[in-house]
Amino acid sequence: MIDLQVRGEDGSIKARARHGLAWGPELAGLDQSSFPMLGHLLPYGDTVFNSRQVSTLLAEVPRLPSGVATDECARELLELGQKVLEGLHLYLWFLGD
Repeated sequence: MIDLQVRGEDGSIKARARHGLAWGPELAGLDQSSFPMLGHLLPYGDTVFNSRQVSTLLAEVPRLPSGVATDECARELLELGQKVLEGLHLYLWFLGD
């Protein structure tokens, strides 16, 4: 399971999702040219996106094929991404197992 958090520049957690992003063949098989942000996630490593990267990521979420993310996870992903865009020095973290 990949957990989602918004963190400040100092590493403090500002928000977190209740629903994680499950690693499976649907997520692993995303075409990186069509999904440049989500297509680069790792199941066991952490991935951090800044606000410019989050803008690209938010455009990917509505286009996700079924089975990649639950509705709850997609909703939280959009909400956390919006928090990053509205704040200063915030980052969206994907924390692999």
